[in-house]
Amino acid sequence: MGLSKAILFSEEHNRLASLAKVFAHPARIVILEYLFKNRTCAVNGLLEELPLSQSTISQHLKEMKNAGVVKGEIDGATICYCLNPEVVKELSDRLNQLVSNLNTCC
Repeated sequence: MGLSKAILFSEEHNRLASLAKVFAHPARIVILEYLFKNRTCAVNGLLEELPLSQSTISQHLKEMKNAGVVKGEIDGATICYCLNPEVVKELSDRLNQLVSNLNTCC
């Protein structure tokens, strides 16, 4: 969503949309599962899990890092990624709140 349109929505709605982008691609879901299971990783570990190039995996991690869901830490020549527990909890809470407020119409 462009910045000109984002200002039409609340900060809370824009934040949830940003967090929801983490689920916008199946590779990101696999990355999330991998990080939940392994607690931390280097891109090389994900290369064994995903049928994607290192640069594509790095791009997905960058999107996830921009949303704040993952953190990256430089360890020598390697960047190690892990989940950001505060943001994962925020995402979980916001999604639960959204779902709990839904009324079925059919």
